Amino acid sequence: MRKEHKSATGGLTAKGRKYFKAKEGANLKAPVTGKVKRGSKASKRRKSFCARMGGVKGPMKDSKGRPTRKALALRKWKC
Repeated sequence: MRKEHKSATGGLTAKGRKYFKAKEGANLKAPVTGKVKRGSKASKRRKSFCARMGGVKGPMKDSKGRPTRKALALRKWKC
């Protein structure tokens, strides 16, 4: 994956999602970053992502003290 496909704040850019759709047929949606109503579809999607991604093994910071891609994604989704 090229750098242009990765968002500096975590996750994929729109270009990155389009790339994966063409390459693997994946239908990836943008992260839920805004304010959502309780019980809404977006809120359930966020809760599911946070539950799955929060349990992934791995550090939240690399050897230089910078946040990992996992940490950036969790922060972006407001987990």
